[in-house]
Amino acid sequence: MILEVDKDIYDICQSILREGKDKEAWSKIESDDMFQFGPYIGGYDATESAFCFSYYDEHHNEFWFQLTLTEIEEIAEAKRKSLYLRPAE
Repeated sequence: MILEVDKDIYDICQSILREGKDKEAWSKIESDDMFQFGPYIGGYDATESAFCFSYYDEHHNEFWFQLTLTEIEEIAEAKRKSLYLRPAE
């Protein structure tokens, strides 16, 4: 499923970048629910070296997606406009 970047995910990306941490620093404080905005819940996963999120649609269906720090920068700079989501397993 393709989802357009919205204000909530944009704000999450801005929050992550404001922290000024690299992936090693994020790995030390990994959390699966550090960010909770609108339909998004997620945090940094050191095993994946990415931020892993759940997204819940209007029918309460859960989807998953991941974003690296580079992809987060692309969203924050409006260079990336959509996300690829997959059904939660």
